[in-house]
Amino acid sequence: MNNSIEAKYEKSGYYYPNLIARIYLEAIQEIMGPNGTKALLNLAGMRHLIDHFPPGNLAKEFDFADFAHLNEAMEMMYGPRGGRALALRAGRKAFDQGLKNFGPMVGVADRAFRLLPLKLKMKVGLAAMAKAFSTASDQISYVREADDRFIYVIERCPVCWGRKSDGPICHAALGIITEGLDWGSGGRRFKMAQVTCAAAGDPSCDFVIYKEPID
Repeated sequence: MNNSIEAKYEKSGYYYPNLIARIYLEAIQEIMGPNGTKALLNLAGMRHLIDHFPPGNLAKEFDFADFAHLNEAMEMMYGPRGGRALALRAGRKAFDQGLKNFGPMVGVADRAFRLLPLKLKMKVGLAAMAKAFSTASDQISYVREADDRFIYVIERCPVCWGRKSDGPICHAALGIITEGLDWGSGGRRFKMAQVTCAAAGDPSCDFVIYKEPID
């Protein structure tokens, strides 16, 4: 009996660097354990990654469709609610374990940044995160600002690439943004949500972050 879902999706031709994929897989493994991760990769039809995560380099070789398929396999394995919780945790842990030291995010740890007013710190930190992903990968990210909120926009979203859904499903991205704000703001929490999703037919995946902290 074949207990995997074979890759029936088309490659996107857009890529994450190997390092981002590796950090995300390591975060999944810390949450699920080695056996759980093996089961997930088997289900996703990605057996070649078992005990052989992508190398820790910046070569753009991890296709967006593979990243999306990995997240789809989480939902198949644990159901929509369980998959969402796992992807959120993995996104948060991925940022904490490595993405915060990635490219333009490094400057966000500088003392001058820490002394900025909170709303300016949010603006600078979110922009640095967007720039890091846009610079290192084929993802397009940027931040818009409104009176009471920031809108973090992802075009060519690797989390939901090629998928179809009735609503937002980019839970890993929401986890990364959540942990990034937590780290950059010194532990403050903010109301945020994904409001549009390419998988649901929207032109981009948009995340709203309200400026006023909730704690």
